[in-house]
Amino acid sequence: MNRNWIIGILIVVAAITSLIFIIVGNLNMAVLFMTAIFAITNGYRAVSFKEKGFEREAKWMKGMSILFIVLFFVVLGMILI
Repeated sequence: MNRNWIIGILIVVAAITSLIFIIVGNLNMAVLFMTAIFAITNGYRAVSFKEKGFEREAKWMKGMSILFIVLFFVVLGMILI
């Protein structure tokens, strides 16, 4: 499968899951999946910027992706505790 399809499917699944949790009223889980969406999209942007030759932008997006990965685990820890 193409990398774009895999990333796209991951984003759609996380977005639908987040929307379902918003409708159900479990906002903690919704925020968890929203941070997952941000981490995935910023990681993909970092890779695509690097492929296009935009090194500074790729570095910035990589940093943003790492930030959202850390925030994902922070929110997960808050949910589990």
